[in-house]
Amino acid sequence: MCGIVGLYLKKPELESQLGKLFEPMLEAMTDRGPDSAGFAIYGDEVADGWVKLTLQATTEGYDFAALVKAVGEKLGTELDWFQNASAIVLKIKAEEAPVRAALNELAPTVRIMSAGQSIEILKGMGLPREISERFGLASMKGSHIIGHTRMATESAVTMEGSHPFSTGADLCLVHNGSLSNHFRLRQELRREGINFETENDTEVAAGYLAWRLQQGDSLKQALDSSLEALDGFFTFAIGTRNGFAVIRDPIACKPAILAETDDYVAMASEYQALSSLPGIEKAKVWEPVPATMYIWERASA
Repeated sequence: MCGIVGLYLKKPELESQLGKLFEPMLEAMTDRGPDSAGFAIYGDEVADGWVKLTLQATTEGYDFAALVKAVGEKLGTELDWFQNASAIVLKIKAEEAPVRAALNELAPTVRIMSAGQSIEILKGMGLPREISERFGLASMKGSHIIGHTRMATESAVTMEGSHPFSTGADLCLVHNGSLSNHFRLRQELRREGINFETENDTEVAAGYLAWRLQQGDSLKQALDSSLEALDGFFTFAIGTRNGFAVIRDPIACKPAILAETDDYVAMASEYQALSSLPGIEKAKVWEPVPATMYIWERASA
């Protein structure tokens, strides 16, 4: 079944409240996804020439300090980092490719959840409340965030199989639904150089968008193409460095609701997840039209 939630703040002065506003939205989707949960938050951007990666360990007590020291010595460049439960955010003055290569060599069991200049992805197994408390969601700051609560249907319940999925710089996707052609499309995308780490159908959708963007598509063009390339039922919420988007398949059997005020745009699988937002009683509220893209983005940095 799964639950999707997203919140995009229009006013920078509200960014200190992002996590506090979003936490009850994520937890409201518990009944739709009690297996695992996660979120992608955008903010705390690094400068050009730097890359920010979210790393998550699959074992308790992983020695991230030793890993970061080894990465710094190997690449010989400036870096900074902080730990959040089983994850760290690593900021490093380097291109993404050599950092990934170093991490794959030094720590093959550590998962790279996201990479870019703004994005951080935190996720894991457990109830949404457990995930939000584990990572301190309520105290987080940023410009926008999307989240997901999972009831597994297509693959095993694991940290790696939970959403969001990221397969491109500052790009992520969460999904409610099921794709019927993900196996064939995964093989085709691998031949195009897109890497996958799970058998989850949602990761294929994220990989498809990443590939189309690499080919020069705008986000709107990539989403338009996905309506023909992806077979199945879906509601997607997509996060980018500058904003987020929502799209449903042409049949639109998976629910979604949008709300907009002068302060924010919010989306969820059910209205109850929006009910805690300030001013929601005066918001414009509507159900997204099938096969129609809804995109909100701030000006490029």
